[in-house]
Amino acid sequence: MLGYRMTLAYDGTAYAGWQVQPGLPTVQGTLEAALERIVGARVRVVASGRTDAGVHALAQVAGFRCTTRLAPEVLRRAINAHIPDDIYVAELQVAPDGFHAIRDALAKRYRYVIQDGPHRDLFARTTSWHLHSGLDVTQMQAGARYLVGRHDFRSFESAGAPRRHSVRTIYALRIERFARRRLQPLAIEVEADGFLYNMVRNIVGSLVLVGRGERPPDWIAQVLAACDRTQAGPTAPACGLMLWSVRYGAAAGGECADGP
Repeated sequence: MLGYRMTLAYDGTAYAGWQVQPGLPTVQGTLEAALERIVGARVRVVASGRTDAGVHALAQVAGFRCTTRLAPEVLRRAINAHIPDDIYVAELQVAPDGFHAIRDALAKRYRYVIQDGPHRDLFARTTSWHLHSGLDVTQMQAGARYLVGRHDFRSFESAGAPRRHSVRTIYALRIERFARRRLQPLAIEVEADGFLYNMVRNIVGSLVLVGRGERPPDWIAQVLAACDRTQAGPTAPACGLMLWSVRYGAAAGGECADGP
């Protein structure tokens, strides 16, 4: 039995998240059902992180073990032939010995897209959050600086998935506008060694309050120090969030930086 590592993309709109849930469509469940049909045995697929309902991925990394005579590229094509078009396996290879998609991940990067202003891109409605008022990116960038580094992010953790501790390290938090047709949506990218439940969406919701002028940039520092979820802003909708990349060390197969 060999271990495999795959890089896949998915549109999370139609799914109740990554993790298998009885009676609900999930990305993990869809992949495991496809592999069972191909190899004739149950296969457990473990991803680098469990994305929530409606959250997307450009370059999710997952691992599994199975017995098959198919070469990795043939197996990749077979999986794609057995799954819906809103999931796509871009790469599949034999994994290094002992590879584990969660434990071996050094960092993950998420990207959140916001369309602000009176006009919106109709075709981005499932991959971005539309706000009717404009946001001050400079103010949001000033607020975001307080979050970079190693902190207790309890103020940005939603209830429902408790962890042993809430200390994480944010390596980078960038906010930039980019061109999309006639519009200029903004992207918030966060790279960290790990994330708490809804951490990125709660950070985004708080930074939006700063961008609207409802809070000053240094309010973010106050929220961080409070270690109290009720002090932060609202949770941004799932539709704007995408797992952008997962970084691994050389022993685990190197960095996965790009999607398909």
